[in-house]
Amino acid sequence: MSPAESVAAITGRPVRAATPRGVIWLVELGDGRTVVAKRGESGQAMAEAAGLRWLRVPGGPPAPRVHGHDEHWLVTEHIPAGRTDGAAAERLGRELAVLHAAGAPAFGAPPPGGPQQGWIGAAPMANVTTSRWPQWYAEHRVLRYLRIAVDRGAVDAAGARAVHRACERIDELAGPAEPPARLHGDLWSGNVHAGADGRVWLLDPAAHGGHRETDLAMLALFGYPHLQRVLAGYADVAPLAPGWRARVPLHQLFPLLVHAVLFGGGYGTRAAAAARAAWG
Repeated sequence: MSPAESVAAITGRPVRAATPRGVIWLVELGDGRTVVAKRGESGQAMAEAAGLRWLRVPGGPPAPRVHGHDEHWLVTEHIPAGRTDGAAAERLGRELAVLHAAGAPAFGAPPPGGPQQGWIGAAPMANVTTSRWPQWYAEHRVLRYLRIAVDRGAVDAAGARAVHRACERIDELAGPAEPPARLHGDLWSGNVHAGADGRVWLLDPAAHGGHRETDLAMLALFGYPHLQRVLAGYADVAPLAPGWRARVPLHQLFPLLVHAVLFGGGYGTRAAAAARAAWG
């Protein structure tokens, strides 16, 4: 079916118009509302819908309401764009601390109603659960993608050795033990949306139970305006454990290796550099 037909079937509403906007469609319903429609591989719509619902916690960052989905199409609330300032960024930091504190049943836990086979961008992401973060992170969030990146030529032998060394030392590098946090999971600047309401909204999650420092390290990875204000707001609510700055490269290994798998060798080189920085 066309995007308009799919949205009409999912929402039960007639559609006036459907306009492409990059990878999404803006769809005007018969009642005058505009919604966002997004198409993905089988299972992606279900995973993202479950993630968006899980992220909507009292006092946390806003996330678009889910209007429905089928096997391939997800329909969500449309959030008109605005601008972010320092005050909004600081509020985001406080709200992220609340979201993380909402917790998860285990490291690797998917959102309720979400599939065990999740996604981060266009890359499959297995939600395998365990009670110990260091080993889970090494096996299911680093080495899994390293193997694929090596097979595709995105990480060379020296880079692979650097990443393996970081994983071998994961217990000493991981810092103090923490309970599973409720993560957005793909918190780069492109998935943090400045709304016209003055708030900062979370889009396109790869939600799962993980370590809260991973979300913040990913937000820093590709640059986010007013990042220091975000971190200050976060610290007001839930200060990070001592040594967190030294652990940023360790937490950035996951998204860098995912990018190496999806986009190639430049990210593989950055992942190797992050691994060397992690064990210093």
